[in-house]
Amino acid sequence: MHEADRIQHPIARLISSRSGHFLLESGHHGSLWLDLEVLCLDPAAVRPFAVELAARLKPYAVEAVCGPLVEGAFVALMVASELGLSFTYAERLQQGPGQELFGYPYRIPGSLRPWLRDRRVAIVNDVIGAGSAVRGTLADLERVGARTVALASLISLGPSASSLAEENHLSFETLVSLPFDLWTPSQCPLCARGEPLVDPTLSADARDRASVRSQGPGAASPD
Repeated sequence: MHEADRIQHPIARLISSRSGHFLLESGHHGSLWLDLEVLCLDPAAVRPFAVELAARLKPYAVEAVCGPLVEGAFVALMVASELGLSFTYAERLQQGPGQELFGYPYRIPGSLRPWLRDRRVAIVNDVIGAGSAVRGTLADLERVGARTVALASLISLGPSASSLAEENHLSFETLVSLPFDLWTPSQCPLCARGEPLVDPTLSADARDRASVRSQGPGAASPD
């Protein structure tokens, strides 16, 4: 059974999942990968969940919704539309040097930056695992002077999202919460067992060329 099949929620039918040993954007290793590129293949199927998430955000007097590109921004756009609010987004930049975890910064486009200053913002994502995208988005919202008040997602995997919200005094809303296996490279039991590490964002040919392999505890991420 795929991990996503265990979700006791109708949103499960929109998600394709894989089990294995995966390199995540955050630099962590995990045993579950969700193919979220297909989540918004049928926007009408996603919209009811976006509407439900929007209803949960209404009490926070939000003035704008911000989503990390790519898939999270699509959900954020639906939520903003339902609430009648402005939509903004944060783009992922190149990975910073010498940072094992959370190495990808996110940046809000230049023309949106002055507009966000002093506005109450909700960060909305599709699925939050380690929280790399929402963490990077939050950091740049702080740089532009926005007042982020809430973090929301369709699905939350593990405790990272709620911990990030608590640390930054944000309200947190999610439709589905699931346990999630997440490890730093040096503590990964799959590396210790010698299971090959896969970067699922690469094509099969690119993975073969890159030869992404675990090398036991302390194996370096290809990012």
